[in-house]
Amino acid sequence: MKRENKFWIRILLGIAGLILFAWLLDNAKVALELLRTLAGILAPFLIGLVIAFVLNVPTRAIERVLRRYLFKKSCSGGAPRAVSLLITLICLCGIGVLLSVIILPELGRTLAGIGQQIPAFFQRVQQKALGLEAWGPQLRELITSLQLDWKKIADSAMGFLQNGATSILDSTMSIATSVFSGVFNFFMGFIFALYLLFDKEHLGVQARRVLYAWLPVERADRVVYVTALTERTFSRFLTGQCLEAIILGMMFFVSMSLIGLPYAMLVAMLVAVTALIPMFGAFIGCFVGAFLILVVDPMQALWFVVLFLVLQQIEGNLIYPRVVGSSIGLPAMWVMVAVTVGGSTMGILGMLLMVPAASVIYALSRENTARRLVARQVPGDRYAERKKEGK
Repeated sequence: MKRENKFWIRILLGIAGLILFAWLLDNAKVALELLRTLAGILAPFLIGLVIAFVLNVPTRAIERVLRRYLFKKSCSGGAPRAVSLLITLICLCGIGVLLSVIILPELGRTLAGIGQQIPAFFQRVQQKALGLEAWGPQLRELITSLQLDWKKIADSAMGFLQNGATSILDSTMSIATSVFSGVFNFFMGFIFALYLLFDKEHLGVQARRVLYAWLPVERADRVVYVTALTERTFSRFLTGQCLEAIILGMMFFVSMSLIGLPYAMLVAMLVAVTALIPMFGAFIGCFVGAFLILVVDPMQALWFVVLFLVLQQIEGNLIYPRVVGSSIGLPAMWVMVAVTVGGSTMGILGMLLMVPAASVIYALSRENTARRLVARQVPGDRYAERKKEGK
Protein backbone atom coordinates (compact mmCIF):
# COMPACT_ATOMS: atom_id res chain seq x y z
CA MET A 1 0.00 0.00 0.00
CA LYS A 2 2.79 2.37 0.87
CA ARG A 3 4.50 1.51 -2.37
CA GLU A 4 1.37 2.44 -4.33
CA ASN A 5 1.08 5.74 -2.45
CA LYS A 6 4.70 6.60 -3.28
CA PHE A 7 4.05 5.76 -6.92
CA TRP A 8 1.03 8.09 -7.15
CA ILE A 9 2.90 10.81 -5.28
CA ARG A 10 5.68 10.61 -7.84
CA ILE A 11 3.13 10.77 -10.66
CA LEU A 12 1.50 13.87 -9.15
CA LEU A 13 4.88 15.54 -8.58
CA GLY A 14 5.86 14.81 -12.19
CA ILE A 15 2.61 16.32 -13.50
CA ALA A 16 3.07 19.38 -11.28
CA GLY A 17 6.64 19.75 -12.54
CA LEU A 18 5.49 19.60 -16.17
CA ILE A 19 2.79 22.22 -15.51
CA LEU A 20 5.32 24.50 -13.83
CA PHE A 21 7.80 24.02 -16.69
CA ALA A 22 5.12 24.84 -19.28
CA TRP A 23 4.14 27.97 -17.31
CA LEU A 24 7.77 29.09 -17.17
CA LEU A 25 8.13 28.64 -20.94
CA ASP A 26 4.94 30.60 -21.58
CA ASN A 27 5.81 33.38 -19.09
CA ALA A 28 9.57 33.62 -19.46
CA LYS A 29 9.66 37.41 -18.95
CA VAL A 30 7.58 37.25 -15.80
CA ALA A 31 9.74 34.42 -14.44
CA LEU A 32 12.95 36.34 -15.16
CA GLU A 33 11.55 39.46 -13.50
CA LEU A 34 10.59 37.41 -10.44
CA LEU A 35 14.07 35.90 -10.31
CA ARG A 36 15.66 39.34 -10.65
CA THR A 37 13.48 40.71 -7.83
CA LEU A 38 14.22 37.70 -5.64
CA ALA A 39 17.96 38.03 -6.33
CA GLY A 40 17.81 41.72 -5.39
CA ILE A 41 16.09 40.90 -2.10
CA LEU A 42 18.51 38.09 -1.28
CA ALA A 43 21.62 39.92 -2.55
CA PRO A 44 23.00 40.83 0.92
CA PHE A 45 22.63 37.26 2.12
CA LEU A 46 24.18 35.78 -1.03
CA ILE A 47 27.09 38.22 -0.75
CA GLY A 48 27.41 37.27 2.91
CA LEU A 49 27.57 33.58 2.04
CA VAL A 50 30.37 34.23 -0.45
CA ILE A 51 32.30 36.41 2.01
CA ALA A 52 31.86 33.85 4.78
CA PHE A 53 33.07 31.03 2.55
CA VAL A 54 36.17 32.96 1.43
CA LEU A 55 37.04 34.13 4.95
CA ASN A 56 36.41 30.69 6.40
CA VAL A 57 39.34 29.13 4.51
CA PRO A 58 42.17 31.14 6.16
CA THR A 59 40.25 31.60 9.41
CA ARG A 60 39.87 27.85 9.89
CA ALA A 61 43.59 27.24 9.30
CA ILE A 62 44.62 30.02 11.70
CA GLU A 63 42.13 28.83 14.32
CA ARG A 64 43.49 25.29 14.12
CA VAL A 65 47.01 26.58 14.80
CA LEU A 66 45.84 28.83 17.65
CA ARG A 67 43.91 26.04 19.34
CA ARG A 68 46.93 23.77 19.09
CA TYR A 69 49.67 26.09 20.32
CA LEU A 70 48.10 29.10 22.08
CA PHE A 71 44.72 28.15 23.48
CA LYS A 72 43.88 25.04 25.44
CA LYS A 73 42.37 22.21 23.46
CA SER A 74 39.43 22.17 25.83
CA CYS A 75 38.72 25.83 25.14
CA SER A 76 35.28 25.92 23.52
CA GLY A 77 34.66 29.67 23.75
CA GLY A 78 34.65 32.13 20.91
CA ALA A 79 38.07 33.63 21.71
CA PRO A 80 40.05 31.45 19.23
CA ARG A 81 37.48 32.10 16.50
CA ALA A 82 37.46 35.85 17.14
CA VAL A 83 41.26 36.10 17.22
CA SER A 84 41.68 34.02 14.06
CA LEU A 85 39.03 36.05 12.23
CA LEU A 86 40.68 39.30 13.35
CA ILE A 87 44.07 38.06 12.11
CA THR A 88 42.50 37.12 8.77
CA LEU A 89 40.90 40.55 8.34
CA ILE A 90 44.15 42.31 9.30
CA CYS A 91 46.10 40.22 6.78
CA LEU A 92 43.59 40.92 4.00
CA CYS A 93 43.63 44.66 4.76
CA GLY A 94 47.43 44.57 4.85
CA ILE A 95 47.55 42.88 1.47
CA GLY A 96 45.17 45.48 0.05
CA VAL A 97 47.25 48.35 1.43
CA LEU A 98 50.46 46.74 0.17
CA LEU A 99 49.02 46.33 -3.30
CA SER A 100 47.85 49.95 -3.28
CA VAL A 101 51.23 51.21 -2.10
CA ILE A 102 53.05 49.22 -4.78
CA ILE A 103 50.66 49.50 -7.71
CA LEU A 104 49.48 53.12 -7.44
CA PRO A 105 52.98 54.72 -7.58
CA GLU A 106 53.94 52.40 -10.42
CA LEU A 107 50.78 53.37 -12.29
CA GLY A 108 51.58 57.02 -11.68
CA ARG A 109 55.07 56.61 -13.12
CA THR A 110 53.67 54.66 -16.06
CA LEU A 111 51.09 57.35 -16.85
CA ALA A 112 53.81 59.97 -16.58
CA GLY A 113 55.90 58.02 -19.06
CA ILE A 114 52.96 57.77 -21.43
CA GLY A 115 52.36 61.51 -20.97
CA GLN A 116 55.91 62.19 -22.11
CA GLN A 117 55.17 60.32 -25.32
CA ILE A 118 52.05 62.37 -26.08
CA PRO A 119 53.89 65.48 -27.48
CA ALA A 120 55.72 63.30 -29.99
CA PHE A 121 52.38 61.79 -30.99
CA PHE A 122 50.84 65.21 -31.58
CA GLN A 123 53.86 66.24 -33.63
CA ARG A 124 53.30 63.27 -35.90
CA VAL A 125 49.61 64.15 -36.18
CA GLN A 126 50.52 67.76 -37.02
CA GLN A 127 52.88 66.61 -39.75
CA LYS A 128 50.10 64.50 -41.23
CA ALA A 129 47.74 67.47 -41.10
CA LEU A 130 50.28 69.70 -42.86
CA GLY A 131 50.49 67.10 -45.58
CA LEU A 132 46.76 67.47 -46.16
CA GLU A 133 46.98 71.22 -46.82
CA ALA A 134 47.69 70.54 -50.48
CA TRP A 135 44.20 69.10 -50.72
CA GLY A 136 42.63 72.31 -49.29
CA PRO A 137 41.00 73.65 -52.52
CA GLN A 138 39.62 70.23 -53.45
CA LEU A 139 38.15 69.80 -49.94
CA ARG A 140 36.48 73.24 -50.10
CA GLU A 141 34.96 72.46 -53.49
CA LEU A 142 33.69 69.12 -52.16
CA ILE A 143 32.04 70.76 -49.12
CA THR A 144 30.46 73.46 -51.35
CA SER A 145 29.10 70.86 -53.76
CA LEU A 146 27.40 68.98 -50.93
CA GLN A 147 25.08 71.98 -50.25
CA LEU A 148 24.67 71.18 -46.56
CA ASP A 149 21.79 72.69 -44.58
CA TRP A 150 23.81 74.13 -41.69
CA LYS A 151 20.73 75.39 -39.79
CA LYS A 152 19.21 71.92 -39.80
CA ILE A 153 22.54 70.43 -38.71
CA ALA A 154 22.80 72.96 -35.86
CA ASP A 155 19.23 72.22 -34.71
CA SER A 156 19.97 68.51 -34.77
CA ALA A 157 23.17 69.04 -32.82
CA MET A 158 21.33 71.09 -30.15
CA GLY A 159 18.64 68.43 -29.86
CA PHE A 160 21.30 65.75 -29.51
CA LEU A 161 23.06 67.74 -26.79
CA GLN A 162 19.80 68.27 -24.88
CA ASN A 163 18.89 64.59 -25.07
CA GLY A 164 22.48 63.71 -24.19
CA ALA A 165 22.40 65.93 -21.11
CA THR A 166 19.15 64.29 -19.97
CA SER A 167 20.57 60.84 -20.57
CA ILE A 168 23.81 61.74 -18.74
CA LEU A 169 21.78 62.98 -15.76
CA ASP A 170 19.69 59.79 -15.75
CA SER A 171 22.83 57.67 -16.06
CA THR A 172 24.49 59.57 -13.19
CA MET A 173 21.48 59.01 -10.93
CA SER A 174 21.35 55.35 -11.92
CA ILE A 175 25.09 54.89 -11.23
CA ALA A 176 24.80 56.67 -7.88
CA THR A 177 21.86 54.46 -6.89
CA SER A 178 23.72 51.32 -7.98
CA VAL A 179 26.84 52.34 -6.04
CA PHE A 180 24.83 53.05 -2.88
CA SER A 181 22.93 49.78 -3.26
CA GLY A 182 26.18 47.86 -3.81
CA VAL A 183 27.85 49.41 -0.75
CA PHE A 184 24.78 48.72 1.39
CA ASN A 185 24.53 45.11 0.18
CA PHE A 186 28.23 44.54 0.80
CA PHE A 187 28.05 46.03 4.32
CA MET A 188 24.99 43.96 5.24
CA GLY A 189 26.55 40.88 3.64
CA PHE A 190 29.74 41.39 5.66
CA ILE A 191 27.75 41.59 8.91
CA PHE A 192 25.82 38.46 7.90
CA ALA A 193 29.10 36.69 7.10
CA LEU A 194 30.42 37.44 10.59
CA TYR A 195 27.30 35.89 12.13
CA LEU A 196 27.76 32.82 9.92
CA LEU A 197 31.42 32.40 10.86
CA PHE A 198 30.83 32.75 14.59
CA ASP A 199 27.87 30.37 14.62
CA LYS A 200 28.67 27.96 11.78
CA GLU A 201 28.72 24.79 13.93
CA HIS A 202 25.29 25.51 15.40
CA LEU A 203 23.88 26.39 11.97
CA GLY A 204 25.31 23.15 10.57
CA VAL A 205 23.57 21.14 13.29
CA GLN A 206 20.28 22.90 12.56
CA ALA A 207 20.59 22.22 8.83
CA ARG A 208 21.28 18.52 9.43
CA ARG A 209 18.31 18.29 11.82
CA VAL A 210 16.02 19.69 9.13
CA LEU A 211 17.44 17.28 6.51
CA TYR A 212 17.03 14.17 8.64
CA ALA A 213 13.57 15.32 9.77
CA TRP A 214 12.13 15.76 6.28
CA LEU A 215 14.14 13.41 4.05
CA PRO A 216 14.76 9.66 4.15
CA VAL A 217 17.94 8.79 6.01
CA GLU A 218 19.71 7.61 2.84
CA ARG A 219 18.84 10.81 0.97
CA ALA A 220 19.90 12.96 3.93
CA ASP A 221 23.21 11.11 4.16
CA ARG A 222 23.75 11.72 0.47
CA VAL A 223 22.97 15.44 0.75
CA VAL A 224 25.38 15.81 3.69
CA TYR A 225 28.10 13.94 1.79
CA VAL A 226 27.69 16.02 -1.39
CA THR A 227 27.64 19.25 0.63
CA ALA A 228 30.84 18.29 2.46
CA LEU A 229 32.50 17.29 -0.82
CA THR A 230 31.49 20.59 -2.43
CA GLU A 231 32.79 22.67 0.49
CA ARG A 232 36.07 20.74 0.58
CA THR A 233 36.58 21.02 -3.18
CA PHE A 234 35.83 24.76 -3.33
CA SER A 235 38.12 25.42 -0.35
CA ARG A 236 40.98 23.47 -1.92
CA PHE A 237 40.45 25.23 -5.25
CA LEU A 238 40.50 28.66 -3.61
CA THR A 239 43.65 27.83 -1.64
CA GLY A 240 45.42 26.27 -4.62
CA GLN A 241 44.47 29.11 -6.98
CA CYS A 242 45.80 31.78 -4.59
CA LEU A 243 49.02 29.82 -4.00
CA GLU A 244 49.50 29.33 -7.75
CA ALA A 245 48.97 33.06 -8.38
CA ILE A 246 51.57 33.98 -5.73
CA ILE A 247 54.12 31.56 -7.21
CA LEU A 248 53.55 32.85 -10.73
CA GLY A 249 53.85 36.49 -9.63
CA MET A 250 57.14 35.79 -7.83
CA MET A 251 58.47 33.99 -10.92
CA PHE A 252 57.69 37.01 -13.10
CA PHE A 253 59.20 39.48 -10.62
CA VAL A 254 62.46 37.54 -10.26
CA SER A 255 62.89 36.77 -13.96
CA MET A 256 62.00 40.32 -15.10
CA SER A 257 64.38 41.80 -12.53
CA LEU A 258 67.21 39.53 -13.69
CA ILE A 259 66.65 40.37 -17.35
CA GLY A 260 66.28 44.09 -16.61
CA LEU A 261 62.73 44.61 -17.93
CA PRO A 262 60.88 47.70 -16.64
CA TYR A 263 57.84 47.67 -14.33
CA ALA A 264 58.84 44.29 -12.84
CA MET A 265 56.88 44.74 -9.60
CA LEU A 266 53.78 46.20 -11.27
CA VAL A 267 53.62 43.56 -14.00
CA ALA A 268 54.23 40.76 -11.47
CA MET A 269 51.34 42.05 -9.34
CA LEU A 270 49.06 42.30 -12.38
CA VAL A 271 49.94 38.78 -13.50
CA ALA A 272 49.39 37.42 -9.97
CA VAL A 273 45.97 39.09 -9.67
CA THR A 274 44.77 38.05 -13.13
CA ALA A 275 46.13 34.52 -12.62
CA LEU A 276 43.31 33.97 -10.12
CA ILE A 277 41.18 33.38 -13.23
CA PRO A 278 41.89 29.73 -14.18
CA MET A 279 43.88 28.88 -17.30
CA PHE A 280 43.45 32.12 -19.27
CA GLY A 281 43.72 34.84 -16.60
CA ALA A 282 47.48 35.28 -16.89
CA PHE A 283 47.11 36.22 -20.57
CA ILE A 284 45.22 39.36 -19.48
CA GLY A 285 48.22 40.33 -17.36
CA CYS A 286 50.50 39.57 -20.29
CA PHE A 287 48.56 41.91 -22.59
CA VAL A 288 48.60 44.78 -20.07
CA GLY A 289 52.27 44.22 -19.20
CA ALA A 290 53.31 44.09 -22.85
CA PHE A 291 51.47 47.36 -23.51
CA LEU A 292 53.18 49.10 -20.56
CA ILE A 293 56.62 47.92 -21.65
CA LEU A 294 55.86 48.80 -25.28
CA VAL A 295 55.68 52.47 -24.31
CA VAL A 296 59.27 52.26 -23.05
CA ASP A 297 60.88 49.97 -25.61
CA PRO A 298 59.16 47.77 -28.26
CA MET A 299 62.09 45.32 -28.23
CA GLN A 300 61.79 44.82 -24.50
CA ALA A 301 58.06 44.22 -24.96
CA LEU A 302 58.93 41.43 -27.40
CA TRP A 303 61.31 39.88 -24.86
CA PHE A 304 58.58 40.12 -22.23
CA VAL A 305 56.18 38.16 -24.45
CA VAL A 306 58.84 35.48 -24.98
CA LEU A 307 59.44 35.35 -21.22
CA PHE A 308 55.71 35.07 -20.60
CA LEU A 309 55.37 32.13 -22.99
CA VAL A 310 58.24 30.30 -21.28
CA LEU A 311 56.91 30.90 -17.76
CA GLN A 312 53.38 30.04 -18.88
CA GLN A 313 54.61 26.66 -20.11
CA ILE A 314 56.31 26.02 -16.78
CA GLU A 315 53.22 27.11 -14.89
CA GLY A 316 50.80 25.12 -17.04
CA ASN A 317 52.80 21.89 -17.09
CA LEU A 318 54.42 21.84 -13.65
CA ILE A 319 52.82 24.24 -11.17
CA TYR A 320 49.08 24.26 -11.99
CA PRO A 321 48.58 20.47 -12.25
CA ARG A 322 50.36 19.90 -8.93
CA VAL A 323 49.10 22.89 -6.97
CA VAL A 324 45.52 23.26 -8.24
CA GLY A 325 44.80 20.18 -10.35
CA SER A 326 45.83 17.69 -7.69
CA SER A 327 43.98 19.58 -4.95
CA ILE A 328 40.61 19.35 -6.72
CA GLY A 329 41.20 16.02 -8.48
CA LEU A 330 40.14 17.24 -11.94
CA PRO A 331 42.17 16.32 -15.04
CA ALA A 332 43.60 19.17 -17.09
CA MET A 333 41.33 18.47 -20.08
CA TRP A 334 38.19 18.85 -17.96
CA VAL A 335 39.62 22.00 -16.34
CA MET A 336 39.87 23.55 -19.81
CA VAL A 337 36.33 22.44 -20.67
CA ALA A 338 34.99 23.86 -17.39
CA VAL A 339 36.78 27.19 -17.90
CA THR A 340 35.51 27.49 -21.48
CA VAL A 341 31.90 26.65 -20.59
CA GLY A 342 31.91 28.87 -17.49
CA GLY A 343 33.46 31.80 -19.34
CA SER A 344 30.98 31.58 -22.22
CA THR A 345 27.96 31.48 -19.89
CA MET A 346 28.84 33.71 -16.92
CA GLY A 347 32.14 35.40 -17.79
CA ILE A 348 34.93 35.61 -15.21
CA LEU A 349 32.62 34.52 -12.38
CA GLY A 350 31.70 31.44 -14.38
CA MET A 351 35.39 30.57 -14.84
CA LEU A 352 35.94 30.76 -11.09
CA LEU A 353 32.86 28.73 -10.17
CA MET A 354 32.79 26.15 -12.93
CA VAL A 355 36.16 24.50 -12.20
CA PRO A 356 35.35 23.37 -8.63
CA ALA A 357 31.76 22.62 -9.64
CA ALA A 358 33.04 20.39 -12.45
CA SER A 359 35.39 18.73 -9.95
CA VAL A 360 32.44 17.87 -7.70
CA ILE A 361 30.44 16.52 -10.66
CA TYR A 362 33.48 14.54 -11.83
CA ALA A 363 34.02 12.99 -8.36
CA LEU A 364 30.33 12.05 -7.97
CA SER A 365 30.16 10.63 -11.49
CA ARG A 366 33.29 8.55 -10.87
CA GLU A 367 31.88 7.17 -7.62
CA ASN A 368 28.50 6.34 -9.17
CA THR A 369 30.18 4.67 -12.16
CA ALA A 370 32.40 2.55 -9.91
CA ARG A 371 29.38 1.57 -7.78
CA ARG A 372 27.36 0.53 -10.83
CA LEU A 373 30.25 -1.50 -12.23
CA VAL A 374 30.55 -3.38 -8.95
CA ALA A 375 26.77 -3.89 -8.75
CA ARG A 376 26.68 -5.27 -12.29
CA GLN A 377 29.76 -7.42 -11.62
CA VAL A 378 31.58 -6.21 -14.74
CA PRO A 379 35.16 -7.57 -14.77
CA GLY A 380 37.97 -5.03 -14.88
CA ASP A 381 39.47 -6.36 -18.10
CA ARG A 382 36.32 -5.27 -19.95
CA TYR A 383 37.03 -1.55 -19.52
CA ALA A 384 40.70 -1.44 -18.53
CA GLU A 385 43.22 0.24 -20.83
CA ARG A 386 44.29 -2.25 -23.47
CA LYS A 387 47.90 -2.63 -24.42
CA LYS A 388 48.87 -2.21 -28.03
CA GLU A 389 49.45 -5.35 -30.03
CA GLY A 390 53.02 -6.49 -30.24
CA LYS A 391 53.95 -5.06 -26.82
